Amino acid sequence: MRQHLFNADNIERYRDEMTRGVTAVADHVATVTGPWTGAGVAEVVSRVDDIDLDRPLADMGQALAEVKDVYLDDAVWFHEPRYLAHLNCPVVIPALVAEVLVSSVNSSLDTWDQSAGGTQIERRLVGWTAARIGFDAAGDGVFTSGGTQSNLQALLVARGQAYLAGDADPAEPLAHTAARFRIFASRDSHFSVQKSANILGLGMDAVVTIPTDGRRRMDPWALEQALRDTRAAGLIPMAVVATAGTTDFGSIDPLERIADVCAESGVWMHVDAAYGGGLLVSPRRRHLLAGIERADSVTVDFHKTFFQPVSSSAVIFRDGADLRHVTYHADYLNPRSSAQPNQVDKSLQTTRRFDALKLWLTLRTMGADAIGEYVDAVVDLAQAGYELLRDDADLEVVTAPTLSTLVFRFRPDGVPESVADEVNPGIRRTIAGSGSAVIAGTKVEGRSWLKLTMLNPATTTDDLRAVLDLVRSIGHELLDDLYAPEEVH
Repeated sequence: MRQHLFNADNIERYRDEMTRGVTAVADHVATVTGPWTGAGVAEVVSRVDDIDLDRPLADMGQALAEVKDVYLDDAVWFHEPRYLAHLNCPVVIPALVAEVLVSSVNSSLDTWDQSAGGTQIERRLVGWTAARIGFDAAGDGVFTSGGTQSNLQALLVARGQAYLAGDADPAEPLAHTAARFRIFASRDSHFSVQKSANILGLGMDAVVTIPTDGRRRMDPWALEQALRDTRAAGLIPMAVVATAGTTDFGSIDPLERIADVCAESGVWMHVDAAYGGGLLVSPRRRHLLAGIERADSVTVDFHKTFFQPVSSSAVIFRDGADLRHVTYHADYLNPRSSAQPNQVDKSLQTTRRFDALKLWLTLRTMGADAIGEYVDAVVDLAQAGYELLRDDADLEVVTAPTLSTLVFRFRPDGVPESVADEVNPGIRRTIAGSGSAVIAGTKVEGRSWLKLTMLNPATTTDDLRAVLDLVRSIGHELLDDLYAPEEVH
């Protein structure tokens, strides 16, 4: 049985089976002609549930053939140009090479004595990211599993800072004081803000929703008034979450003005740049993040606009000393007496993958400018898509893009909104079932809309035009099926 262990005795087996795995993926990707097969739920469930997990197969060849049937055949391929649904990016090859090293060595990034080189590489990349944000040498942070965890950790630290601040009574237990804490975020902020508030014991009602302007950006004057109203009600402003790249619209809140408001009010400023963080390396659009350097904490998802495999995110703090709010010591792991740099001192996780190596190998192979050019390419593509939508009589678009998302719907002249609400989800389902493209859906003011998310530099304007033609064609078919022509024209 020991022949399956990865060690020096089984190197040839390792080399052979890894080659088989890479070949299986490469051969399959070479045959992919669309982002998805459109397989139904029942079909996929049946195929997987029919496997008897207590009866292993004879060899890796048979196992890979089975994986092809239950996974690869119906996988959703983010590298395909007409995958235009969620914030999933195609990945760069250097990062995939790093994944082999990460999985094989299996370092755990909690303590120095489990991953000395890995710890230092992560620390260097945290420092590099902090410098790109505009923080000085005091900046620090840690890699996380994703934007949700990064936002949670930032708000946990903000809660600790608010408790220590003058508005909170140090004699009062945190649980009592926390009932008065409030977080401020725009109506288009990520749902993880509410989720984090709940996890932190504040309740989802602790999030104060701030209105947005016509470009779906937080209104800083409304924020200012909300902060005043909160204090007047005897409550404690804990943090403001500004978004640099909202999920639906890619909108970037006015960071400079929000920073002014936070400075004047003495409130923690967190920037959720999970989506827009790629602008940190953009040769042409870095200025869109002006003001981010004034934040107290920043979320960056490298597995979105740095083209890294999941998972790869980080939360970065302007003052690394603030990480004391997540530091706990255990004699068997990271005793207080330890002089070693242990990353577990900064993390919500204990055992943690060496995900930073993917970004490291990407930067050392491609360079930051090449990543930034990919970012600029998808933003350019979104602008081209906006021009197509704006000039189309059958389609409506909510707002011009800042990043690479477009929210739109099929609604020819004379079609009531109630009809559009029925037809647009049908368009999305029909396209998904065809497997020829994948697009997303969302709600705007309670109405059903469609969404294109462009994170693939290989997608072209012709691809967008083809998908929009598909939307229009299916939309008219659904209208014809549901309503007589004279009712909609």
